[in-house]
Amino acid sequence: MGDATRFAIFSALVDRPQAVGELAERFPVSRPAVSQHLRVLKQAGLVRDQKVGTRRIYAVDPQGIARFRRELDQLWDNALLAFKEAAERWEEPHAV
Repeated sequence: MGDATRFAIFSALVDRPQAVGELAERFPVSRPAVSQHLRVLKQAGLVRDQKVGTRRIYAVDPQGIARFRRELDQLWDNALLAFKEAAERWEEPHAV
C-alpha cells in the first residue's frame, strides 16, 4: 500500500471488480505494471481473482481486508500501550 499507484489500483477495486485491461486504461502505467501491482496485492491477501473466459477479474478480498485490519489494530494497540508505559515512566521521577 506504500506505492501510490498500487494504492490507486486497490482503491479502484474497492469501487468494483475489474480486469487488468480496465485498470490499465485508468492509470498512466503499462498493463504489465498493473499486473505486477495486482500480483503484490494478491500475495498480500488483499485482492483475489477469478478467471472469466480469457480474462481475470480482480476484486477486493473481504477476508484479507479483515485480516489486515486486525493486524493494523494490533500494531496500533501495541504502539499506544508502549506510549502509555513510556509516559508513565517519564512522569514518575518528575512527580510533584
